[in-house]
Amino acid sequence: MPGGRSSTKNSGKLARQLLFLEPLLHSKASSSSPMTQQPVQHHTTSDTAQESTMDCILQEISAIGWRLEGMDNAMALLTTETKSIHLDIAGFQSRVLGLEQRVSLVEAHATSSRDRDQELLYLRSKVTDLEDRSRRDNVRFLGLPEAIEGEDMHLFLRETLSKLTGITFDPPLDFQRAHRLSPKRPNATARPRPIIDCLLCHMQACQIIQRARAHGSCQMGGQEIWITADFS
Repeated sequence: MPGGRSSTKNSGKLARQLLFLEPLLHSKASSSSPMTQQPVQHHTTSDTAQESTMDCILQEISAIGWRLEGMDNAMALLTTETKSIHLDIAGFQSRVLGLEQRVSLVEAHATSSRDRDQELLYLRSKVTDLEDRSRRDNVRFLGLPEAIEGEDMHLFLRETLSKLTGITFDPPLDFQRAHRLSPKRPNATARPRPIIDCLLCHMQACQIIQRARAHGSCQMGGQEIWITADFS
């Protein structure tokens, strides 16, 4: 391929030179033909000037040929650079396509992540609701001094709840379980642990919570006692 291109350039150069030289040579041959030739002794100065002019024209034509050859070289270089730019553009296009595919994957992953987040929030709300429902029969007591309950927590709560709320429970209160929360305080002067009990009758638990909300805190032995529901 490089040899073919060089031969094509050289043949183009020779054709252009011949194109310029042919009229000049024809003119020169016509001027030197026997029919029109004048006596040498009468036109020596004009012939010398004409030959000098022809030499100058030939030199200029040769210079033009070299310039045209330089333009051919520049065009070949420009063509090579253009092909290189096309290859670079093709490479950039392939990279852009790859990036678009990766962005599409990231967007799909983000969409699935948002869906999972919404599902997680929904499941958390469901768990909270189920936990609150499982605790709806629980009642908390805050502020009762440590060890005031004695040995029987259930008996203490039956007597204490009637006094604190002023409600006469019929049937009597019945507990599924009742105990203090967290480990025992090492210091007797520390804040007392809360007591939590689970009633077997849901209506009795609702009566205690409603009365506590209506009256606020209660007093027992100079201590302020709070009765609240057991929420998660």
